[in-house]
Formats: sequence, C-alpha cells, structure tokens
Amino acid sequence: MRSFAGQTWWLVGASEGLGLALAQRLSAAGANLILSARSADRLASAAAALPGPARAVVMDVASDASVAEAAAQVGRIDGLVFLAAVYQPMRAQGWDAPQVTAMCDVNFTGCARVLGHVVPAMVARDAGHIVLTGSLSGFRGLPGAIGYAASKAGVMVLAESLYADLRQSGVRVQVANPGFIRTRLTAMNDFAMPFIQTPEAAADLLFRHMQKGGFKRSFPRPFSWLFRGGQFLPDALWYRMFPPKR
Repeated sequence: MRSFAGQTWWLVGASEGLGLALAQRLSAAGANLILSARSADRLASAAAALPGPARAVVMDVASDASVAEAAAQVGRIDGLVFLAAVYQPMRAQGWDAPQVTAMCDVNFTGCARVLGHVVPAMVARDAGHIVLTGSLSGFRGLPGAIGYAASKAGVMVLAESLYADLRQSGVRVQVANPGFIRTRLTAMNDFAMPFIQTPEAAADLLFRHMQKGGFKRSFPRPFSWLFRGGQFLPDALWYRMFPPKR
C-alpha cells in the first residue's frame, strides 16, 4: 500500500464534493496539500478544516494565465489529482453554446492546461503520481449529456495516452471513473440516479485506488458493468436502451 506521509499533493477542484472529501483522506494520511479552485472563500474554509498542513491557491482552469500563475505558486509536487468539473444536464434539442463550451473548456481542456505544467517536471525527474477523474458517462454517448460526457471521455482517453507513454517510468498514472455522486451538480438532475454515492463514500474508493495502484477503476462496480459492457453492444442495442423523448 502506497504511503502519502510527507508528500506534497496538488488537488485541483478541492473546495467541495469529491475533491474536498478526498482532501480529508489525504490529509489524514499525512500528505501536505495544496488546494485549488475558483472560490477563495470555499478554499480557505476547506484548508482550515483539514487535520494536516494545507494551503489554498486560487485558480481558474479555464484561463491559461491563471493556471500558469497558480503552477508557479505551487512549485514542486509529488502528486496531482484533477477533479475540477462543471456540469449542466443538456439535450441536443436545448443546446446552450456557452454552457457546452464551459464544460469542454473546464473538464477537458482545463485538465490539459494543468497537466502542461505538471507532466514535464515529473518526466524530467522520473518521479510523480497523476490521478485524473473521468466518469461512467464517458464510456459511450448518452442522452442529455451534451458537453459533459464528451469532455469526460476526453479526460479518460488522455489518461490512457499518458499511461501508455509513462507506464514503465517513475511517473504513475491513474484514472478513476465514478458514477453519480451526491453534490450540488447532480442535484440538477431530474431523473433517477442509480447507485448514487455520498462524496465521502466515493472518496474512500478513490483513495484506496490511489493506495493500491493499478491504472483504472470504475465505480460503483455493479453500475459500471452497464457502461463498460455497453462498449461492446451494437449501436442498435445500445441506443434502444435510451428511447428519445418527444
């Protein structure tokens, strides 16, 4: 089991939800944390509530300048967890261009922006640990998921490419693909959310994944079988499961 004691970890998207719950796990395990998000107030409260050392670095992952400035403040790190995401349930019939752009720019391009300041340094010293968060919704196209599912699919493939390149190096790469987590984002959904988890329960699974190693973990496991198995279904069968709304 990997130990995090004394390591410096940068958590991006750590002011609430899964990010904050994971920060609590890592802090209790002895890690020194740097928390980033857009809200200075929520970050300050989150850092103050942790049992171990933590500092807040405000950052907007949708801004090149903001990411560059934050990365300079953060400095050398042992690990990165990218959890930042925005979400708006949306069907193609109600396409909202600014919202779609924001989901793509924060969830996927924002991840790439941050990695651009982290990966080269880890590769140069042949040491580090990168954890990205995808989603069960990223395995295959779903109704009502314009923008979000595509952006998470991009993160998942980005993680796979990083792993393909770095798997025999000193830089560890992992991806976690959670299902529904009870947050202010999923509170916008007006449909049933099977196997929905609390942020604390999801953080426990993510933390164990980081401890034990292995590249990919999708959870909750029974729910993940639908999405992972759906990749092998013919289009006619997959889309028959999601009849269009009139």
